[in-house]
Amino acid sequence: MNNKYTKALKAAFPLTLPICAAFLFLGISYGFYICSKGFSPWYPFFTSALVFAGSMEFVLVTMLLSPFNPLYCFFMALMINSRHLFYGLSMLEKYKNTGLKKFYLIFGMCDESFAINCNTVIPEGIDKGCFMVCVNLLNQIYWVAGATIGGLLGNSLQINTKGLDFALVAL
Repeated sequence: MNNKYTKALKAAFPLTLPICAAFLFLGISYGFYICSKGFSPWYPFFTSALVFAGSMEFVLVTMLLSPFNPLYCFFMALMINSRHLFYGLSMLEKYKNTGLKKFYLIFGMCDESFAINCNTVIPEGIDKGCFMVCVNLLNQIYWVAGATIGGLLGNSLQINTKGLDFALVAL
């Protein structure tokens, strides 16, 4: 890793620690949940890495178990994640001049990354784009790690998950 990213990672890491605690817990819950529905323990890893939209992932389990209806899937994803359209607009100025990093910043933006990237005064000497990428990446790593741990544990432990689907979507 080059020096720009090392500095940015050191600045971003302490800001993301509270999110780590929440994402690990919720990710583990998601991993348990999807495995309780009969999916392979690899599903939580891949869905959390590729979809990376917490609430949508919980609903995705039901979508994967239902007859495929592309229109329903599109509108459900749009409704659940529509808030990203609004706070994404407010990040246009922040994402300016970030080059190719902009694509990951758009993909990896979640509520928590938005809060940090929008409100943090980036320390002098740290590249703005690298800092925001590190925030997004750390948050995604926490979520994927939690989901993967939950998937592996959920596949090996037999726990009654009745009502878990309702409670987790409500979170």
